[in-house]
Amino acid sequence: MHTLRFVTGNEGKVEEAREYLEGLATVEQVGYDYTEIQHDDLAAIARRGARESYDAIAAEDQEIDGVLVDDTGLFVDALDGFPGPYSAYVEGTVGVERVWELASAEENRRAHFRTVLAYADENGVEIFEGSVAGTLVEPRGEGGFGYDPIFAYNGQTLAEMTAAEKNAISHRGRALAAFADWYAERTEETADD
Repeated sequence: MHTLRFVTGNEGKVEEAREYLEGLATVEQVGYDYTEIQHDDLAAIARRGARESYDAIAAEDQEIDGVLVDDTGLFVDALDGFPGPYSAYVEGTVGVERVWELASAEENRRAHFRTVLAYADENGVEIFEGSVAGTLVEPRGEGGFGYDPIFAYNGQTLAEMTAAEKNAISHRGRALAAFADWYAERTEETADD
């Protein structure tokens, strides 16, 4: 079975990837600190991180099958997509509560989470995307992380959902499902050669 390295400090992301890739590949967490470029496009950020991570890890481990890197953003309609690709920075500097305060002043509180998953190996980088639409609400719930307490899907915030409920509708899950389909087809073709 193939082994994929997921470059992240978030064990929850790794567990979600393991669920989607069960039977296809073993997923190992790697804490490599790649250069995160500043860019308006999540795909450009993830692509660069995956390429750099693969090159660095492959230099140490010739048996590497591939590397996964993701980048996620919260895009608020009334704020012209802000914070978008700068979501982690905004969360760390301004805070989730302040983003809610900005959105609460708007009539339109629609938003969406978008994840871009980049897979890199010796053949290049492939991109997979997933998104989920919802509404921003006053913070509530004890679970999840990041913007989960202010992002509601069907009336429930992601922070109010169990991990299984959240994973069933998550933007990352949708990107992982697209990747899993592609990876299964690719490994099947490789096995036939």
